[in-house]
Amino acid sequence: MQQPIVSFDLDNENHWFDYLACGHTQHVRHDLAWQNLPWVMTEERRNGKLGMMLECKLCDEL
Repeated sequence: MQQPIVSFDLDNENHWFDYLACGHTQHVRHDLAWQNLPWVMTEERRNGKLGMMLECKLCDEL
């Protein structure tokens, strides 16, 4: 199920994650080999992604 990003935060290991409108969270890491998300590295770019729709796998499981 597609859900919009409403905010971002850092976890205990300083990895970024997003809060989705449904209340679930997802990590948005740039440093993994299978993801290229340079926009997570600056606040300005993260803010530009607010409202972006992401697939929420937890909502799909409900």
